[in-house]
Amino acid sequence: MSTANLPNYESELANPLNRAPSYSVEPNDFERRIALADRLRTRPTGTFVKESKGGGVRLRLKAQEDNIQLPVYGVADHVSGTIELSKTESVTCVEVKIEGKLHLKEVAEGGTATATLVLDTATLWFKDSVNPTCPSSLDFSLALPTTFEYENQTYRLPPTFDVKLSGLPGFVATIDYSVTAIVTKPHGVPLPKVNSKALGLHIGTSIASTPFVYFPRSKPLEPIPLPLRHRDSGFGDSGFESSPDWKVFQFVLPSVANTRPDISVKLYLPASRIFSMTMSIPFHLSLESSAVSLAAFLPLSPISSNPLSRKVTRIQLMRQTVVDVRNAVLHGVKTDIWRVDCIGEGVFRHAGDDNTHISFSGEIPLDPKAIKVPGFKAAGLQVKDCILFTVTPLEAQKNVFVPLREVIPVKMVTDPWTPNGTGIGAERAAALHWDSPPTPPTPPSETAR
Repeated sequence: MSTANLPNYESELANPLNRAPSYSVEPNDFERRIALADRLRTRPTGTFVKESKGGGVRLRLKAQEDNIQLPVYGVADHVSGTIELSKTESVTCVEVKIEGKLHLKEVAEGGTATATLVLDTATLWFKDSVNPTCPSSLDFSLALPTTFEYENQTYRLPPTFDVKLSGLPGFVATIDYSVTAIVTKPHGVPLPKVNSKALGLHIGTSIASTPFVYFPRSKPLEPIPLPLRHRDSGFGDSGFESSPDWKVFQFVLPSVANTRPDISVKLYLPASRIFSMTMSIPFHLSLESSAVSLAAFLPLSPISSNPLSRKVTRIQLMRQTVVDVRNAVLHGVKTDIWRVDCIGEGVFRHAGDDNTHISFSGEIPLDPKAIKVPGFKAAGLQVKDCILFTVTPLEAQKNVFVPLREVIPVKMVTDPWTPNGTGIGAERAAALHWDSPPTPPTPPSETAR
């Protein structure tokens, strides 16, 4: 091979324009950061320990918060830790198992359904001629799946959850997860006839088991937009300036009297309709009609000094939990059962008015005790959220306007949107007063075995 035509690298590198640029973690004086990708959340460094009933087996789980009540895992996490044995004599096998179950039960109807969400067992050690002595400490790491299958359909792995509907008909629904260390020893003492397989254990088995919380985190792709500006004059079609970041939902509040025009209702919500459980949901409301109709609406206003306790005009965040054990249709109607809960009540502020409109702004603060996880669908259990706007006149006001009820589906996520890059989104973040990250839900009442 001839080297006569090979380039002279030293001469090429001598030219500053041909040199590879030098990189630094922080921008230089003549540089600026355009965007910075979100960094991985720092993993906790604490451990969670659960001992067997006799104290001979210890299950130690890694990457947990200090002094946590139960271990917590997220999407595609690994359940990692160590099984520690105080005595290794006579041990024949050491296993670790993670399990997740969804249980649905109808009250009065008698239907039940169970779905296996996770079932994974790993043998860490077993006695044979090559490994005659069991180690006193065995490490393990089992990956949680992201999906599961039920009746030929694939669903995302749902969070730890429990809910019930009291009364008849009613239901009980639970989603629980656990991790178990299983240490097997031969039992030399004669025992009465016991079907140990029915208990899921072998005679002579020692276990250390604990429930854990599965809490998949999510966040919106877009931030909550800045509030709409209300025009002081020249209102045009409404009192709020239009913006592509906000979507308007239009309804009609019918008037009972033909001589009084209907009221056009415009409800403004962030266009994405994806909201964090840790933040209030902003909204704007504009009502447009004649001065006569708007005057008739004033007693129904959300900020009117109504002497009665019941509110007439409301905006709420509602959660519907649906349980369908049989997945059947009877006489053209599905046999599912559901409950509906209010998890947020809107607070209104007067934004402006004139002879043709009344405008309000506000937000829906969420009840942290009522919403612990976002909506999801898993087998025969579905949790979904919506914004409910209602105008329900009192008995003495029913001769003025016809009741109005409108539903707008929304999606909840666990975390708020976070800004990328230094300064990008910082002003918006400060204006919206972001809250702290959510607290994982309390698991169904199950004592650790």
